Order: sequence, then structure tokens, then C-alpha cells
Amino acid sequence: MADTLQYIAETWQSGGVVMFPLLLVALLIYTVATSLLLSFGKRGYRHLKDETVVGWVKTPTKGEGEVGEIIRYTQDEVQKMDEVHSRFSEVFASRLPFFERRLIFLNTLVATAPLLGLLGTVMGMLMTFKGLSVGGGKLVDVVASGISEALITTEMGLLIAVPGYFMAYAIKRRKDEYEAFLVRLESLTLQHFKRKAAAS
Repeated sequence: MADTLQYIAETWQSGGVVMFPLLLVALLIYTVATSLLLSFGKRGYRHLKDETVVGWVKTPTKGEGEVGEIIRYTQDEVQKMDEVHSRFSEVFASRLPFFERRLIFLNTLVATAPLLGLLGTVMGMLMTFKGLSVGGGKLVDVVASGISEALITTEMGLLIAVPGYFMAYAIKRRKDEYEAFLVRLESLTLQHFKRKAAAS
């Protein structure tokens, strides 16, 4: 265990100053991604059967959780179809932009990681060329240090970014599913109002 920690510390040091912003970017990526995935998990809409949702639309008082709140809000004291459209527009406007903004931020962070790795590569190569130009007895050490910094930062940037891409893709899919669910809920509510209007 001690040997592993020492190896990690040595690898970290050989990466140079770029390793600190890479660490910050990695923390931000995985914190934002995890919080978004947990937020989608708590909403519970993915586990609802269509029959359950239809039943809640017909009887809003039976609705549970966030979906029940949306159903009650979009039907409470609503008399016309236009009012249903208006209420659902408010629901879309209040819930989806939060995820869209966070997703844009996450994609920006993911794209930043390889660029920081590339910056480290450039800095490492500059150090290598500087060592070559100075020469002297420590030439091999300087060149080895520069090449090590160049390779490690590139590797770290890619190691941070690749899982981040997959997490961002998973979050986008969840957002699209949530948006599709809200559209479906609006459609069911409008059908319910049409049937009520036809019956009366």
C-alpha cells in the first residue's frame, strides 16, 4: 500500500503544475455528473407504469411524488385546454433549463480536460528543448523530466475526459427521457380534458 501511494505521489509530481487544474476539473466533472444522475434517480418517473400515470391524470389526488405534484398543478382550477398548455409550458420552463445548463457546463468541463493535458504536453516539451539547449551533465535528467511531464499530463487529461464523456451522454439520455415523459403527460392530460368536454 505504501509503495502504491509513493508511486502515485511520484507520478503526480512528475506531471508538473498542470496536474492541479486537472485535479480541479476532475472533481468538478464527477461532482456535477453524480449530482445530476442522483437527481434524475430521485424523480421516480422512470418506474411508473403507463396505467398508473393515466389513473393519476383521471384522479389527481391519487398522484404521488413529483409526478403527482405536476399533475395536480396542471389540472388545479383549470377549465380550458389552453390553460393546460400554459401550465405545462411553465413546468417545462421551470424544470428543464436547470438540467440543460448543468449539461452544458459538464460538457465544457469534459472538453477542457484533454486541452489541459495538451497544455502539459507543450510545457513538458518546452522543458525538454530547454534542457537540450543548455546541455551539461544533467541533460538526461532534464530531458527525461520534460518527456515524463508531457506524457503524464496527456494521459491524465484523457483518463479524466473519457469517463466524463460517457457520464455526459448518460445524463443527456436521462434528460431526453424526462422531457419525453413530460410531453407524454401533457398529451394524456389533454386527452383527459377532451373526453371530459365531450361527455359534458
